[in-house]
Amino acid sequence: MSIKKIAAMAIAGLMTFGVVAVMAQDAFVAPATPEEAVATRKALMKQDGGILRSAGPLTGSEAVMAMQTLKDNYSHIPALFPEGSIVGDSEALPAIWENWEKFVAIAKTGEDAAAAGLVAAQAGDTAGYAAALQAIGGTCGACHQQFRS
Repeated sequence: MSIKKIAAMAIAGLMTFGVVAVMAQDAFVAPATPEEAVATRKALMKQDGGILRSAGPLTGSEAVMAMQTLKDNYSHIPALFPEGSIVGDSEALPAIWENWEKFVAIAKTGEDAAAAGLVAAQAGDTAGYAAALQAIGGTCGACHQQFRS
């Protein structure tokens, strides 16, 4: 094996390690203002929607990254809905805070489904991955029906 091939493999390995390290650290910081909460949750949910629309055919590391992002995003949902954050173009309903436990339970169900999807993606289990995507989509619908105007 030539030095160039060894160097290329070493660089590829380091790049892969870098991607995994970045994925492993979720640098979420809770919003400081109601306006920031609205902007952050809208961006997060837009990202989730994009992932869910395109994730079906993903495999390997792409499927793993998609599920990791969904899992991380779902874990942040409760922090993105502080009381008093129905400002600006928020579509949140007061029912969120009136039924906080139910709201958090839906977010947790989505997070758990994404965690199961992550395990399935890591194992190459396409049926488990597909089932997780379907379950995550169901939590989006359940939440939006009850808590979004």
